[in-house]
Amino acid sequence: MKFICMGFIDESKWESLTAEEGQRLMEACFAYDDELRRGGHFLGGEALQSAKNAVTLRTNQGVVEATDGPYAETKEILGGILLLDARDLKHAISLMSKHPGVQMGPFEIRPADEQVNELIAERDAAFAATTATG
Repeated sequence: MKFICMGFIDESKWESLTAEEGQRLMEACFAYDDELRRGGHFLGGEALQSAKNAVTLRTNQGVVEATDGPYAETKEILGGILLLDARDLKHAISLMSKHPGVQMGPFEIRPADEQVNELIAERDAAFAATTATG
């Protein structure tokens, strides 16, 4: 099963680290990601820039509006995602509970929606076929 692991970060906690502490934590995260790779569990991931660089889209009376920032009612913002392959949710929890990134904030783990993702993959393949012949 595929899981999306969303790592949240308290930016003030991150900013309170010295450069050396931040570097050590990043190296620990990368080392654990390598452990996940060796076990065949790491499928990919992306780090995100600060929420200060975010834009949120909302529809207001049929008009899409863009506003700066995530406007989340929390001090912890989404810091990145990790794509994980695990047997089940219990296994995903076991794997991610050892990730050093948990020190900076919580991880939310959700199963991927395989049915919708299959439709997306089919659409991607059809689009690629159309553009290759077009």
